[in-house]
Amino acid sequence: MKDGELDSIDRHILYYLQQDARKTSSSDIAEKLDLSASTVRTRLNKLEESGVVRGYHIDIDYDLAGYPLYTKMICTAPIPDRDELADEARKIQGVTAVREIMTGQRNVYVNAIGRDHDDLNRISEELDAIGLDIADEQLIRDEYVCPYHGFLDADDPDEPTADDDY
Repeated sequence: MKDGELDSIDRHILYYLQQDARKTSSSDIAEKLDLSASTVRTRLNKLEESGVVRGYHIDIDYDLAGYPLYTKMICTAPIPDRDELADEARKIQGVTAVREIMTGQRNVYVNAIGRDHDDLNRISEELDAIGLDIADEQLIRDEYVCPYHGFLDADDPDEPTADDDY
């Protein structure tokens, strides 16, 4: 498989996994696609080996887990150091995600959680200490993840639509 060249079966496997990877088996996907479970497992292994599927992540309600403060810190990093600083930010306790932005001054977004404002202040200080300049902070109420419906081919009448119940 070449980069960016997913066929309809690969795209459907990704779509169904995005619904709930933990509760979706190769057999479940195979049944929906009228394939064998071994074919789906082989395809999924290739998607993992090629790096298309990078992992399976849990969706946590941090508030219910005892971390009521969830923030996005929008930072600026010098372009030559952006990769290294983003990697360093991932190591800070309380950081849950780091996103590198290709352009502009606000080019590193850091998601972090805390039990209180002292936790968030500590994270801010550690980001500053590694060389990230915090330009803005946003306190997040909640975040929702949804599957990418673009994996479904809207031009194919036999394919499910984003409105179908899975």
